[in-house]
Amino acid sequence: MVADGADIETQQRMPPWVPRAILLFWGGFIGTIVVRHLFNRLSDMLILLLVSLFIALAIEPGVNRLQATRLHRRGATAAILLAVVLSFGGFFAAVGTLVAQQAADLLRNGETYVNDTVKFLNDNFGTNIDPASVNERLRDPDGAVQKFIDNQQGRAFRLSVQGLGALLQIFSVLLFSYYLVADGPRLRRAICSRLKPDRQQRVLEAWELAISKTGGFLYSRALLAVLSGFFHWLAFQIIGTPAPIALGLWVGLVSQFIPVIGTYLAGVLPMLLAFLESPIDALVVIGVVLVYQQVENYLFAPKITERTLDLHPALAFGGAIAGASVLGPVGAVLALPAVAMIQALASSWGTRYAVVEGPLTEQEKKKRRAPRKRRG
Repeated sequence: MVADGADIETQQRMPPWVPRAILLFWGGFIGTIVVRHLFNRLSDMLILLLVSLFIALAIEPGVNRLQATRLHRRGATAAILLAVVLSFGGFFAAVGTLVAQQAADLLRNGETYVNDTVKFLNDNFGTNIDPASVNERLRDPDGAVQKFIDNQQGRAFRLSVQGLGALLQIFSVLLFSYYLVADGPRLRRAICSRLKPDRQQRVLEAWELAISKTGGFLYSRALLAVLSGFFHWLAFQIIGTPAPIALGLWVGLVSQFIPVIGTYLAGVLPMLLAFLESPIDALVVIGVVLVYQQVENYLFAPKITERTLDLHPALAFGGAIAGASVLGPVGAVLALPAVAMIQALASSWGTRYAVVEGPLTEQEKKKRRAPRKRRG
């Protein structure tokens, strides 16, 4: 049977969905390339906006309290941001001055420190090192130490440019945070005006939850930093470490606001400064840092975070690692309040049922103290 011309034309005609599929494929491909290019170009600004949002959520409760005292919202926001800048500026200025003084002292009395260190090694580890030969190698203009110092001097200009860039980024973050908080009510009204009343309520509840969890994170970290700083200040004062107050503040802040490795990173500076005085003092400093870390993990941190930031330890550890993998140190810091907020949203979503009691679901009951009997 031979097909006529109409049947052949019908068989050769392209299905109507094929052109649309081709356009959709190429449109999605080109759109993906454009979005990826824009993300690579704007990634730094997006990180600054993310940090600004974190700061805005953290300081908004304080701004609301100041506003309740009949202070203008813009003035309250500026006052809190100024207090934050002055606090961190004073802290870094104190630590920077301490490091500069110790570096200058090391350059002036380098030979004495070398002699004391070599004597400690020879007396305690049975070595036979000649301190004169070590000092001669350090003073050798063609030696590795002098070459290292010369290379660092050549990087001073680049470090100055990087420092200027960091100051500009800090200023951008503070400016974004200021407008996010000062114009927060107007921003929320603009968002809610596009939503139905039931969705408006959900958005506002999620926003309030984000403020609560971020503020709880900062409150718990600040309280643990105060405890850590006070303990290490007393310990460094007893050991005789230079500038014990500045070093106590350094250990308290760095150990709390840098997740996972913050404690060990914070202990490096006081250990090095103590080592310049006495190697034994450096070992004592290491012991103090490690002992306090265990006390904090098992005594202070569970009680404080239970009331301010109810976050499972496994989620906190995994969130810090994931945040550091995506955004580096900034992501590690921002991951904890973000994970706490996600955990709170997930716990409030859906229906919850009574748990079947059994050996796998039994929780350890807290012991209650019996009331004391009154005499008489």
